[in-house]
Amino acid sequence: MAWNEPGGDKRNPWGGKGGNEGPPDLDELVRKLRDGVNRLFGGLTGKGGGASTGSPISFGFIAGLAIAIWVLSGIYIIDPAERGVVLRLGEFKAITEPGPHWFMRFIETVEKVNIDRVRTVSHKAKILTKDENIIQVELAVQYQVKNAEDYLFQVRDPDYTLQEATESALREVIGGITMDQFLSGGRGDIVFQAKELLQTIMDRYQTGLLLTSVNLQDPQPPEEVQGAFQDAIKAQEDEVKFKNEAEAYARDIVPRARGDARRMREEAGAYKEQIIAKAEGETSRFLQTLKEYKKAPEITRKRLYLETMEEVLANTSKIIMQVKGVNNLMYLPLDKLMQQSSDSTPRTPEEMQTGNETSTAPTELVRRRSTIRQGDR
Repeated sequence: MAWNEPGGDKRNPWGGKGGNEGPPDLDELVRKLRDGVNRLFGGLTGKGGGASTGSPISFGFIAGLAIAIWVLSGIYIIDPAERGVVLRLGEFKAITEPGPHWFMRFIETVEKVNIDRVRTVSHKAKILTKDENIIQVELAVQYQVKNAEDYLFQVRDPDYTLQEATESALREVIGGITMDQFLSGGRGDIVFQAKELLQTIMDRYQTGLLLTSVNLQDPQPPEEVQGAFQDAIKAQEDEVKFKNEAEAYARDIVPRARGDARRMREEAGAYKEQIIAKAEGETSRFLQTLKEYKKAPEITRKRLYLETMEEVLANTSKIIMQVKGVNNLMYLPLDKLMQQSSDSTPRTPEEMQTGNETSTAPTELVRRRSTIRQGDR
């Protein structure tokens, strides 16, 4: 029967003897609790179960020691390459910088994230180009953690997400170009576009990752087309070599052509000046001759005739003479005579004293004919 029912046990649950008694005194409960703690940690008790005078001191010391241990156990140190993520009851509270810090043990936890360590992920895949050629490429990505909170809480596995996003970005970039574009120096653009696209995906997913470098390994075609791929690479190298040779030839021939053109222009300018000066001189001479001709026409006309004939006949080696009183014309082959004179061997003094004057006959003949011509004039 309940303690408060008629005829039931009149003892209350708090240990009183009468039903009208209230709850036990709070001081009594504290005393009993203190005695139990003292007995638990080996405290001294008095006779009859009463606590001794040393029991309160032992309890305070133990309590202070426990509090000190709890406080000291909450001290942690963050290295310079790390960031601390503090969680309170599983919920994000703050990010701590390098140095000593304190957190409340049993209530808070700390996750340390290394943000300076460079991580690497690589992906190899066979990808179809825009012109439907299959090529096997491998992309190596190096990255770091730039946001520790996002790295721990936004994505379940950021490293795996980056690996999957690498393949997606690589297929999107290579799928938009042809094989010739890839082989003709397009790998630099591929790396740049893949890095930009991959970083955009990582920021969109809030992975907290930062890409530091992206490297595209040497492409390898499937084994079935290995020979054709090597031929294509060789053709590409030959194209680069021929371009370099053509550029070298252009750098050599263009300056020389410019120099020749400059020289020809200078020669043309000099020739122009020469012709103009000569024309001006001829004009001046003609005007002077005209002036003298007006003064004495007959004399000037004869002088001009003689000067002209002298100029015309100066280069001829044949002379035709007409002797007065004779109807025949005399022809003197001076070129043959001069050649014969130059081809003859030199005479010795004895030969000159013998009176051999055969070689001097042409010269004497020319001298005589010249005298006759002057007499005719």
